Amino acid sequence: MIVAAAQFTSAPGGIATNVRTMSALTRACGARLLVFPELALTGYELDLIACDPRLWVTDDDPRLDPVREACRASGTAAVVNAPAVVTEAHGGGVRQGGRPAIASLVIGPDGETLTRYDKQHLYEAEGEVFAAGVADGRFTLDGRTFALAICFDNHFPELGERAAADGCTVYLASSLYGTGGGVEERAATYPAIARRNGLYVVLANHVGAAGPWTGCGRSAVWGPDGGLLAEADATEPGVVRAEIGRLHFPAGSHG
Repeated sequence: MIVAAAQFTSAPGGIATNVRTMSALTRACGARLLVFPELALTGYELDLIACDPRLWVTDDDPRLDPVREACRASGTAAVVNAPAVVTEAHGGGVRQGGRPAIASLVIGPDGETLTRYDKQHLYEAEGEVFAAGVADGRFTLDGRTFALAICFDNHFPELGERAAADGCTVYLASSLYGTGGGVEERAATYPAIARRNGLYVVLANHVGAAGPWTGCGRSAVWGPDGGLLAEADATEPGVVRAEIGRLHFPAGSHG
């Protein structure tokens, strides 16, 4: 299976513009699965998101239809990260009322939503805008079980541990790391998740202006031993892809 991570500079609050970009990248990526960065749909624009609920999407939001069509046309699943409305179906009854979540919507190769994951660990000012998620994200594609995480989540080792315990083989991270210290933080965090848990790790990061930061790019894929399989440029938009190995079954099992 070929997996990929996309990086681009999101237009602040420009859902239609960003959908066009994501649709084009999905059609051209040449991968079975493509991951986009944190809040790629709107840009990492907390003030805009807080004051304009029109930027919040629903699980079946028609504004994402071009991405769904691109998934169907290319046979690709896409992990689209966005501010999303929280309802009772997402555990809304136990969260901060009236706030959206930072959500990864997984659109399958048939254009249907496979699952949704809401970020559990909010970073600094995010806690003033968003509601924290309450459950882990999982989905299955081509016989593999995938785990979902979003940026600051990845600094909590128990997420990777639970993913491995649940039989996941691939860990997908939509994130935002900036230039400067973010470069080193990113390089230390994701190979460690892979090594500790025996997981493939796919990181999608912003490149260029992203709210108060400048994304450092370098979207990447690591193998279960923590070795780097592929890495994108630090400044250019585009897609990085890697082939992940065949499924491995425990001794005595049959596959």
